[in-house]
Amino acid sequence: MAPRIRVLVTDDSIVLRRLITDVLATDPEIEVVGTAVNGKNALDKLPVLKPDVMTLDIEMPVMDGLQTILEVRKRDKRLPIIMFSTLTERGAGATLDALERGASDYVTKPANVGSVKESMEAVRSQLIPKIKSLTGRSVAPQRARPAFGGPPPPGSGGASHGPGHVGFGPNGQAVAAVTGSAAAPTGRVDVVAIAVSTGGPDALTQVVSNIPAGFPVPIVVTQHMPPVFTQLFGQRLDAKARLKVSEAANGDVLMPGKLLIAPGDFHMRFVRRGGHVSVALDKGPQENYCRPAADPMFRSVTEVYGGNVLALIMTGMGSDGFRGAEHVVHAGGSLVVQDEATSVVWGMPGAAVAAGLPCEIVPLGRLADTIAAKVSGRASASAAAHPVATAGRGMSS
Repeated sequence: MAPRIRVLVTDDSIVLRRLITDVLATDPEIEVVGTAVNGKNALDKLPVLKPDVMTLDIEMPVMDGLQTILEVRKRDKRLPIIMFSTLTERGAGATLDALERGASDYVTKPANVGSVKESMEAVRSQLIPKIKSLTGRSVAPQRARPAFGGPPPPGSGGASHGPGHVGFGPNGQAVAAVTGSAAAPTGRVDVVAIAVSTGGPDALTQVVSNIPAGFPVPIVVTQHMPPVFTQLFGQRLDAKARLKVSEAANGDVLMPGKLLIAPGDFHMRFVRRGGHVSVALDKGPQENYCRPAADPMFRSVTEVYGGNVLALIMTGMGSDGFRGAEHVVHAGGSLVVQDEATSVVWGMPGAAVAAGLPCEIVPLGRLADTIAAKVSGRASASAAAHPVATAGRGMSS
């Protein structure tokens, strides 16, 4: 058996320290090896306790969370740090500051819950999956059987399936495949759709800030974030990008050189009216435990633009995006995924590869150039070094 994941809990509130400790004690794969009351206390304990993960509050006396991150990163560039945040504008801003300084991810503190049991469940549902993902304990995506057709990943034990099959995602869940023969690639891009989660704010900022002004097509993004966070993130990204960036609102028209981010707690879909495409937000059921989710965005953008879509799946835990991306490639669109080496968590991009979707695997630093090349119709310079993940686009029979 693998050793238990060692966690250091850092919070000035004794109530939250106890709640987090009790939550983590319910999982046999996790061990709380210590607690700290502030950042300085945590820094003193790090070399002694040698945790695999650190949880960190933002507002603490002596040394707050933001300063603590900077000090930790001077000593250890790789230690996963999970912030605890409040669902307020101030809390969202501080959390985005923390992510810019090197925090790995965040969870939101329970608010307006009626009991300790509900508070514990609210923390457990967010925190434990993130601890496991950031330490590589999630089910490896390469174990998935392909949902698109084509050969199964090595060692999966699965056989390829014909049209209309039901495949299996990275966590063993049944996945209904798109039926029929795949369309030939159109080679044309009228819209770029991006799915991203854990590690997304920093990665997306790096990509978007390198996309030139005058970009000829619109970009739509689903970043897994709660309300308030998406608005502030959009404002920060707008300040650093040469594109116009904003949180999407109902009726926003997709325009060249404009990037729209799905707002927290809303799926982002699209409708064509007359000569333009506009945003249609909804609070439909969560998909992949998320709202916003990338799957409905990918499905909708394909319904509106057909095969003239470039889908990009970036760093993130879970498997959101690969079912929707299947619609993109089935219609004749293109799929690019961020490579494992530059992803904070290779869950979402890895799921697309494991599902057998034809895609180009590209490191973070080359994603902006790859997008520009595909939109302009030129062959991507990264294709030779990072060939498509599967051999061919059609369904196996």
